[in-house]
Amino acid sequence: MNRVILFDGECNFCDQSVQFIIKRDPIGYYKFASLQSDIGKKLLKQYNAPEDMDSFFLIDHNKCYFKSSAALQVCKNLKGLWKIPYFLLIIPRPIRDFFYEIIAKNRYKWFGKKDSCLLPSPEIRNRFL
Repeated sequence: MNRVILFDGECNFCDQSVQFIIKRDPIGYYKFASLQSDIGKKLLKQYNAPEDMDSFFLIDHNKCYFKSSAALQVCKNLKGLWKIPYFLLIIPRPIRDFFYEIIAKNRYKWFGKKDSCLLPSPEIRNRFL
């Protein structure tokens, strides 16, 4: 379990982001777990993730990334031109996180919310914890 993406399983934007990553990660670098799942809660606690965050985390080789850093770190292993945003890490984190937080705070209003997590298709079920 080297790379795990933790996401808000009730958020339509987060769900679409996971589907986006899966399509561009044919090798399967990433595994996924919702923040609402038992494994998601356990990993957040294990890595001392900030308790006031509830959208997207990346655990990569025993290091926890969050906010814009998590999203940009994920890009590093995607196929094609999606690797390019990784270089935005050169922008100071407070600036990157400012824009990330605007999306995170408005994601339910802009993209909607589900009552529960969707079950993954049989083809990708093994990528979910």
